[in-house]
Amino acid sequence: MNAFWLKISSNRFYKQLLKEPLTYVTGAVLLAVLAIAHLAVFSKGWGVTSAFADWGAWMYQLVGGNVDNWAYFSSEKAQKTLSAGFLNDGGSIRNLGIILGALLATLFASEFKLKKLRSLKQVFAAVLGGLLMGYGARLANGCNIGALFTSISSLSLSGWIFWLFLLAGAFIGSKLLAKFFM
Repeated sequence: MNAFWLKISSNRFYKQLLKEPLTYVTGAVLLAVLAIAHLAVFSKGWGVTSAFADWGAWMYQLVGGNVDNWAYFSSEKAQKTLSAGFLNDGGSIRNLGIILGALLATLFASEFKLKKLRSLKQVFAAVLGGLLMGYGARLANGCNIGALFTSISSLSLSGWIFWLFLLAGAFIGSKLLAKFFM
């Protein structure tokens, strides 16, 4: 069995596809092809954050909460999604695939590392940043996938406007991060 792994690890295609990072052009082409395939199969643009709202609702329901009267979940479509469950939601399965795919890519590229936390301040910054990004994505009715890539690839002006504010937010956020948390 060990000889098998040694033989695979020395294979040229294994090294190119799983050990070395893809070029930006290759990544862009793959992203474009996958976005087109998604649009062709599902007849709608690629999105990520809507499923996270459903995940939150399912977790809230697990502890006895009821989201039926919340405006976001009051539509017939939202109620149908919630009653169908996690495994019957295409967005949730896609997001799970993205998470597992990113983990596998990191593992195959030997880039997975557990890092020691420098301080509680660093943990606070990470949690605060994640919460603000999630909240902002829901307010914008999409994240950089739905509101940026899908919009721009559909030739929508809203994607370019989102890009400008994303750029401004990243600039301001990095300055605040460097000033208060580094």
